[in-house]
Amino acid sequence: MTMETRPSIREIEDEIVEEFGLFDDWESKYEYIIDMGRKLAPLDAAYRTDAHRIHGCQSTVWMASDYRDGRVHFRADADAMIVKGLVSLLIRVLSDQTPDDIVNAELGFVDRIGMTSHLAQTRSNGLRAMVKQMKLDAAAWKLKQHNP
Repeated sequence: MTMETRPSIREIEDEIVEEFGLFDDWESKYEYIIDMGRKLAPLDAAYRTDAHRIHGCQSTVWMASDYRDGRVHFRADADAMIVKGLVSLLIRVLSDQTPDDIVNAELGFVDRIGMTSHLAQTRSNGLRAMVKQMKLDAAAWKLKQHNP
């Protein structure tokens, strides 16, 4: 996919909001999130280390990123299916975007699909920790490009 055809963060968020609008109840939405987690590409064992662990999550979440062609790419895994689904949503939205776009993303889709009010406090904290780590990674990649 060329840079011109890559959907923006907002466009991807709108797609997700539309998809979640197809479900009538939260049980179905949770099943969809879990299914998304099942489709997440496996994370190489080399990244399942404390250095790649996201702290602040009740579940164990590992995340890695790399930088190619001006864009940040994320990979992750989690030991809980719902969390794995949540991280897959974040990867869908933020992976293959520019560092600036990631750092500046408001990620309003989480509220727009009603996720904030349907997650336990510990899961909400974990979601915030995942977003924070992704933005920190993007900022670090941006710095590395300006200070090789």
